[in-house]
Amino acid sequence: MEMKKIWAIDAVLIVGTLIAVFVLIDYAQPLVIAPTDDFTTTETKVLFEFAGEKILIDDNLEFNSPDEYAAKDGLIINLKPGVYYWKAVRGFESETRKLTIESEIDLRLNEKGDGEYEIVNAGNVELDVEVYRDDELVGSLILGSGEKENAEGDKFFGRENE
Repeated sequence: MEMKKIWAIDAVLIVGTLIAVFVLIDYAQPLVIAPTDDFTTTETKVLFEFAGEKILIDDNLEFNSPDEYAAKDGLIINLKPGVYYWKAVRGFESETRKLTIESEIDLRLNEKGDGEYEIVNAGNVELDVEVYRDDELVGSLILGSGEKENAEGDKFFGRENE
């Protein structure tokens, strides 16, 4: 009978120890706050919030060639449109999260007068812009995100530069 009590106490201690180890391992994983998993945006500047030493960001789930960023408050990373995977590291790695930045094409015209316009690429991708006057192509230019250029014409056509 005494042997059964000893075995029962041993079993309880072993199970309790295993539970404590699993809790501590889970506690050691970095806390990941934002962006949430499967987050989609057109903003190329992304705020990462996490408790860890660093984050790894890669364009493939295997993290073959990740970019590494040291942890700091208000970590904002500028990324090009595409699909990314990221995780935080603090001794252990957090779960992997997916982030999608969609291409946004936004061509804006500010009229300056006499058929002259300021062409503004307000999107997040580089644009090829064609300028027409009376249905005739009179010029073309490439505008990076946020760039402006003056042009004379009456029709403007922009598409993503590939």
